[in-house]
Parts: sequence; C-alpha cells; structure tokens
Amino acid sequence: MQNKYSVSIIMNCHNGEKYLKQSLKSVLNQTYKNWELIFWDNNSTDDSKKIFKSFKDKRLKYFKSSKFNTLYKSRNLAFKKCKGNFICFLDTDDWWSKNKLLSQVRLFKKNKNTSLVFSNYYFYYQKSKKKKIYTNNAFKRGHITKDLLNNYYIGILTVMLKKSLMQKKFFSSKYNIIGDFDLFIHLSLKNYFDFTQKPLAFYRVHNSNYHINKKREYIEEIDNWIKKNNKKFEKKNLSLKNLKIYKFKLKIKIILENLKSLI
Repeated sequence: MQNKYSVSIIMNCHNGEKYLKQSLKSVLNQTYKNWELIFWDNNSTDDSKKIFKSFKDKRLKYFKSSKFNTLYKSRNLAFKKCKGNFICFLDTDDWWSKNKLLSQVRLFKKNKNTSLVFSNYYFYYQKSKKKKIYTNNAFKRGHITKDLLNNYYIGILTVMLKKSLMQKKFFSSKYNIIGDFDLFIHLSLKNYFDFTQKPLAFYRVHNSNYHINKKREYIEEIDNWIKKNNKKFEKKNLSLKNLKIYKFKLKIKIILENLKSLI
C-alpha cells in the first residue's frame, strides 16, 4: 500500500529524559511502519541515551553531537542523516497519535503536487493533565502564504514535507525560536500545502518550554524577521503588517504576566 513511501523522523534531544519514553512509544506505535527515527543527541548529560538505547528497533538510529549546537543547526545536521522520502519532526516532550504518519502519507498519495502536510493538534497541560485543541477554525490548503502571514498556525510537530524541499533550503541557524516559521513561510511561497483538520499530535505545555520562557527573544526574532523580509514580501504583494500586530500582542502578554507575578 502506501508503505512504499519512507519517512524520516528527526528528534532533537538535549537532556530530554523526562518525557522521552512517551515520545518514542508514540513513534513505535504508528500504524504506518515504513519510517526511521533520526535521534540527534545534542550533547546530553542526562540519561537520554540510556532511555533511547533501551528500545530495541532497527528503525531507531542514534547520533551524538560532539558539542552542543543550537536547535535549528542540530535539525540541519540530523537532516543530513535522513534517507526517507518525507521528513517529520518530533521533540522529546511531545507525542503523536497512532495514525499521524498514515494520515499524512495518504494525502501525499492523493495529490502528487502536495509538498507539505500539517494538521491540527492538542495542547496538553502537564500540571492539570488536561488537553485543549489548538483551533476549531478551518485551515486552508494550497498556496497559503497570505493566510499564514495573517494567522500563522503550523506546528512543526505536525509537519510532514518532501525531503527535496529541505535539500534546497535548510533551517536558518540565526534563529533560536522561529526557525520553523521562517522555513515554512518561505516554502509556502512556491509550494502546495495540504492539511488534516483532525488533531494528530500533542504539544506538552510545561514549565521548561523554551519558547514560552523566552518570549522576549521570541519578539526580537519576529521583529528582526519582519525587518529582513519586509521588502521581499512587499514585492510579492504580501503585507507583513499583521505580523507586527502579533508582535504587539506578545508584548502585552508579557506585561500582563509580569504584573501577575507582582500580585
């Protein structure tokens, strides 16, 4: 059936032992079986390697960096080890539903022009053990750059893309937080995106989430991205104005959170 398509899964790990077992099990439990997991140990000092090695499956492939690298540089290095037709990403604290890969491979088979497939997902709040769907609003398919600039909604943990796309453009190592946003926006300019509205992944919200704890850096990166790309997108009649509004909303959120901490 669709198993003729091979999928490479990139899992970057730096001291990710706490939730690693659940993430790995969600990959092993996939109904689609033709995959490899590229586990990139980003110079961990905890028991991540020991936990990974406790799972015996030839599709699980371990690589260790000799030094600590930024997240997006690590993903680029891991990509060079991938042999699959398609690429996916999963962090050590998140996990997938069992039909994630199968659902997305089917969409690629359905439309040969599709270059990237994403899905809805759940926020899972570690403290309360409750989940919440990311959005009930309908996504759009096709050439959706304008829609993404107005309201960016692609979670990297939900993405499957053709390997050939990343052979032409890597993640920018200039960013610590918005590297996936930068890559997927640029890919959307020339490529057809498809989606499934059904949630296929779980994003774990906890007190160590990097992008939640680094909101100021998040804002700075968005600001720099707008300055760098504004002229390029204006030439394509695509406004970045809404991104500026998004940046302002983040600033307000930080102010409110700081006020709460004083109460």
